[in-house]
Amino acid sequence: MKMIVFLFLMSLIVVSGCVSQDTVGSGDYVTVDYIGMYEDGSVFDTSIEQVAVDSGLYNPARNYEPLGFFVGQGQMIEGFDEAVTGMAVGEEKTVTIPPEKAYGNYSEELVVSLPSEDFANANITPVVGEQVNYMWRACTIVEIAEGNVTLDCNHRLAGETLVFTIQVVSIGE
Repeated sequence: MKMIVFLFLMSLIVVSGCVSQDTVGSGDYVTVDYIGMYEDGSVFDTSIEQVAVDSGLYNPARNYEPLGFFVGQGQMIEGFDEAVTGMAVGEEKTVTIPPEKAYGNYSEELVVSLPSEDFANANITPVVGEQVNYMWRACTIVEIAEGNVTLDCNHRLAGETLVFTIQVVSIGE
């Protein structure tokens, strides 16, 4: 009888979520530390403050802490979700993610030229390198010439093969 009561209580604990799981699965909330790099090893993003400092990316206004997200819910790029699936707390791995599972291939169709007067009518002075919203997309002004403003509406990492070093900090917390 004591064994039945013990097993019943243990099943309640497991069902209530008081026992952490061993590995990451789809739908789990996880936190991870990560270092995002280009194929040449240069860092473009990280959750680790010292890595940001060492890479020249440090931003004092940013909180460097583990990134939390729900796996498989579209919050992360597909390749990142796939990479963390099956990992355990404390496990670290480095993965290479092709553009198709990251931010997509670079598309010339997302480079558009607009008349400069469109910006003037909106009281916007275009400046190369600035971000603007166009057709519900974040775009970068890449050229101003001959009465036109050229926008690149590709994600800044489109077409890039990305390398991530990922360490799972927690599962379900």
